[in-house]
Amino acid sequence: MPLIHVSMRTGRSAATRAAICDSIHRALHDTFDVPDDNEFIAITEHECTNFRYSASYLGIERSDDIVMIQITANATRTVAQKKALFRRTADLLVERAGLRPQDVFINLVEVAKENWSLGDGLAQYA
Repeated sequence: MPLIHVSMRTGRSAATRAAICDSIHRALHDTFDVPDDNEFIAITEHECTNFRYSASYLGIERSDDIVMIQITANATRTVAQKKALFRRTADLLVERAGLRPQDVFINLVEVAKENWSLGDGLAQYA
């Protein structure tokens, strides 16, 4: 049950935003076995004065096209699955959304299954 927040600078087209969402969901499906009907993604766009990043941290040359992706998911995946998710997401975003791999920033936040309520005030996974 991933919950995805995507942050980026304003100015991308609706088609590009859709490609970003579709790429992230496809990567989660391919690497984390997320079902096709399990898609919860929110994009937040920021003016340049409200969106800061380190342009060369760890020797990675980032541009203003950087997309910061935070994925909250159950703490059930292996390190190999996480690495596969990062690689697959970057590859799809390059292919479908025209991003550079250096501009794909991903943070995975893992939580216990009982920390979700997916509606109706219930803890469906508890």
